[in-house]
Amino acid sequence: MLMRIIACAAVLIATQSAGAAVKPFPPSFEMREVQTSDGTIHVRVAGTGPAVLMLHGYGETGDMWEPLAVEMVKHHTVIVPDLRGMGLSSHPAGGYDKKNQAGDVETVLRSLNVGSVDLVTHDIGNMVGFAFAAQHPEQVSRFVIIDAPAPGVGPWEEILKNPLLWHFRFGGPDMERLVAGRERIYLDRFWNEFSADPSRFDEASREHYAALYALPGAMHSGFAQFAAFDQDAIDNKAFLETSGKLKMPVLALGGEKSFGLQMAAVMRFAADNVAEGVIPHSGHWIMEENPEATVKAVTTFLK
Repeated sequence: MLMRIIACAAVLIATQSAGAAVKPFPPSFEMREVQTSDGTIHVRVAGTGPAVLMLHGYGETGDMWEPLAVEMVKHHTVIVPDLRGMGLSSHPAGGYDKKNQAGDVETVLRSLNVGSVDLVTHDIGNMVGFAFAAQHPEQVSRFVIIDAPAPGVGPWEEILKNPLLWHFRFGGPDMERLVAGRERIYLDRFWNEFSADPSRFDEASREHYAALYALPGAMHSGFAQFAAFDQDAIDNKAFLETSGKLKMPVLALGGEKSFGLQMAAVMRFAADNVAEGVIPHSGHWIMEENPEATVKAVTTFLK
């Protein structure tokens, strides 16, 4: 544990001294380590008022939400964790199915004495958020889900056929050996191919995230997020069969050069009240490529 803390501190110092474009959260945000049954979840929290929970995706951490968090904290309690095995959260050996990670979310909220939240999610965060909303609908007032489908929902099997998604099946000890020491090369592939304009995901941000994903156990945990998709699909289908579609208002946002309006089409298989939106001039990385439009769309929906 001590060595992990030292390594994490070194990453933060290195990226901040390099003038990383990923901005640190303002001093008003308290950093907490929330204990789960098998690890810790790193959480940023600040503000008062209705709670907003933001869940990030693969290739990033909770740091991605800084522009939105700074705006939302003016009138809300803002809660931004790093998901299990990512960022400064710990790297347990297992538990990467999204049903289990929804339990991590519940633990975080309970530790903060927060009952209900507006949920804002991206990428893998969508999948954790969907599992949480399906199991705890009374705790989710509104749900903003951004640019990635949930396993087993709607045309999931067709989506899997997209050759750009080969990484969903990429994992295991040999794959970890292939990327060890080459984390930046591996991640550049996602940042470049899933962007409308790769230059919008700037060099300093790439250095910041690559350093975090190079921490001991981080790439193993990242691969485990994808390896759990088959179980996630089974769980999500069971949620829908047992409890029906989500009832809370949902805003499904897609990047113009990524999922676009397909996000709303997919979510209508799983939610009754779905509004749609497109982030213009953006691929998958909405917070890097067009943060202004993303913040406006989310804050307008959550007013």
